Amino acid sequence: MRVRVLGAAGEVTGSCYLVETSKARVLVEFGLHQGGAHTEAKNRRMPPIDPGTLDAVVLTHAHLDHSGRLPLLPKHGFDAPIFTSKASIELCGILLRDSAHIMESSAARANKYRARRGRGPSIPLYTAADVERLLPMFREVPFDDFVEVAPGVRAKWIDAGHILGAASVMLEIEDKGARKTVVFSGDIGPKGAPLLRDPVTFDHADVVFLESTYGDRDHRPMDDSIDELARIMNEARTPKGKVLIPSFAVGRTQQLIYFIAGMRREGVVEDPKVYVDSPMATSATDLYRRHRELFDDDCWELINGGSPCLSFPGLRFTKSPQESMALNPMGNGVTIISAAGMCTGGRILHHLRHGLSRPETHVVFVGYQGDGTLGRRLVDGAKSVRIWGDTYRVNAHIHTIGGFSAHAGQTELVEWLGTMRDSGPRVYLTHGEDRQRKALSEKIDEKLMLKAEMPAWGDVVEV
Repeated sequence: MRVRVLGAAGEVTGSCYLVETSKARVLVEFGLHQGGAHTEAKNRRMPPIDPGTLDAVVLTHAHLDHSGRLPLLPKHGFDAPIFTSKASIELCGILLRDSAHIMESSAARANKYRARRGRGPSIPLYTAADVERLLPMFREVPFDDFVEVAPGVRAKWIDAGHILGAASVMLEIEDKGARKTVVFSGDIGPKGAPLLRDPVTFDHADVVFLESTYGDRDHRPMDDSIDELARIMNEARTPKGKVLIPSFAVGRTQQLIYFIAGMRREGVVEDPKVYVDSPMATSATDLYRRHRELFDDDCWELINGGSPCLSFPGLRFTKSPQESMALNPMGNGVTIISAAGMCTGGRILHHLRHGLSRPETHVVFVGYQGDGTLGRRLVDGAKSVRIWGDTYRVNAHIHTIGGFSAHAGQTELVEWLGTMRDSGPRVYLTHGEDRQRKALSEKIDEKLMLKAEMPAWGDVVEV
C-alpha cells in the first residue's frame, strides 16, 4: 500500500493524495490551485490518477483548495462515491456552484477581449452542468465512526474545528495481511475560535500527513486582533471613510460577524453598519445558522441568553449586483465584507477598484494570502496594482490582522500531532510553503523527537 502526493506540496492550495492498495484506489481531496495566472495550467493538468479506476473519494472539508477540482472527475470517467460530512456536502453545493459561475463569467468576459484581437475562445475549467453532474455522487458520513469506503479501506472523520463540517480523517487499510492507519489532518482549526468546537485528534497512526499553513509561527492573541479591528472601524468613521475586508466566504465571514456582534454588545464599536457583499457568504451564513448542532458551548450560551451568534442590528446582506454597486459611494465608516479572501475574483475586486486610490479607505486582510495573488501583492506593499487590465494607485491604508486565522499555529499543530507520538508515526508535512514546513519540521523534531519530512509533488510514501 502506498500514498502518492499529488498536491499541496510546498504550497497551501491544491490538496490531493492517491491511496493505492492491491484491492483499491482512493483519492483523498482534489483541490484547486489558487494564486496567480500560473495556477491555471496546474488546474487544467490532470494528475496521473485515471479517475475511471477510482473506488472512492474521501474529502476532509468543502474549501475549494480541497474540493475545487472535483467537478473535473466525471468528465474523465469517474463514477464512484465521494464521502464527507453532511455540512461539507451542503457547503460543496454552494462553493462549487459559485466556482463554476465565476469560471464561466470570467471566460465570457475574457472572450470579449479575445474576440476583438482575433484570438481563440477561453474555455472555463468546468461549468455549472459539470457541478450538477457531480453533486449526486456525495455520500454523508457521521463523525467518530468508521465507514467502509472501498475494499479493505475504512475511514473515520473527527472534528477539525476549521470550518463547518471540517474533519481530520483516519484511513484504516488492510492489504495483503497487513493493517495500517494513515491520518490526513485536513486543515486544523485553532483552539478557542468562535462558533465551532475545538479540534480533536487521534491517539495513534502509522503515517500522518499534517498541514503546515502556519508552521513557522503562532497567531497573535484573538483579543488583540479584535481590538485592532475595532480601532480600524472607529478610525474609518469619517465622511468618506470605509472598511473593505476581503474575506473567505465560508468560515472567516461568519467569524467576523460573530466578533463584530460582540463589539456592538460591549460598546467597543457603536452601531456598526456592516454589509456582507457575497452571495456565497450569504448562503454559507444561512447554512451555519441551520447547523447549530456544530456550535461550541460559548455560542450556545449566547443563543440561550437571547443574543444570536450570527446577527446584529446594522448587519445587511446584499443580493443583486445593483445592491453591491450602491455600496461604492457609501462612507461614514461602513464596513464591507466581500469575497474572495485573496482578491482573486468576486465582488471585492469592484470595491477595490473604487476604494484603493482613496486615502480614506481601510483594506483589512484577515486571512492567508497565497503567493501570486492580488491580496499578497497588497500585503507586500505594492504601490499600484492592476485589476481587469487597469492600473490603480494604492493610497488606501492596508492592514493585516493575523489572529483571525482558521488554521492552527505552530504550537497547536505540534500539540495536535503529539497525541499520536507514542505510536511513532512517520510524518509528512504538506499544505504549506517550504519555509513554514521547514520551521514546523524542526519544531516537531525538538518537541516530539519525530522526523517530519517535506514531500514534493509526485513523491510516493510506502505505508
